[in-house]
Amino acid sequence: MISVTFEELIQNTIAFVKDELKNAEGGHDWFHVERVYKNALLISEGENVNKTVVALGALLHDIADSKFHSGDETVGPKKARQFLKFQNVSEEIIAHVVKIIENISFKGGNRTQSFSSKELDVVQDADRLDALGAIGIARTFNFGGFKNRKLYDPEIKPNLKMTPSEYKASSAPTINHFYEKLLLLKDRMNTETGKKIAAQRHDFMEAFLQQFYAEWNGTR
Repeated sequence: MISVTFEELIQNTIAFVKDELKNAEGGHDWFHVERVYKNALLISEGENVNKTVVALGALLHDIADSKFHSGDETVGPKKARQFLKFQNVSEEIIAHVVKIIENISFKGGNRTQSFSSKELDVVQDADRLDALGAIGIARTFNFGGFKNRKLYDPEIKPNLKMTPSEYKASSAPTINHFYEKLLLLKDRMNTETGKKIAAQRHDFMEAFLQQFYAEWNGTR
């Protein structure tokens, strides 16, 4: 197969992702991937990274999210590898992109990450930024509705010590997710750009929660 240019590879990847995610849940659809891609490009401007790996990692990071494939974490890496191999991408880049897909997820935060690279740092920060701020709030409640979860139940407390399997199987109220993941992300960012943006988005979520509880309790 004839090699494609970087620009052609990116356009082919975008077309592939759009088609694969055309029926995806609203918080994990093409627009989520596009935002992560843009965040990754922004963050990578200040980092010494392989831009091809970053771009492909961002575009393919959610090509088959395990939560929509019965918890199977092998589907995404397999799809990405098959697509990139068909595009005649080098094995070195394919392997790196696959490692990013395998290691990007939060999974409850109580898991030792088995792979590290500057490119993973960038894509991971870009993905985590989309879980914060106004978009993060919207995505959280969209997914909660998709799963028919309660908005909030004062009797069900957040569980901060979940294993990856417990995190994956959780059916807790949506508000709990702020404490079990979203509010933890600010201190788990990898890059200086990611940390700066995350801090502002974190503050926005804190303000939202204050307003939420005030309205819930009828005090505002």
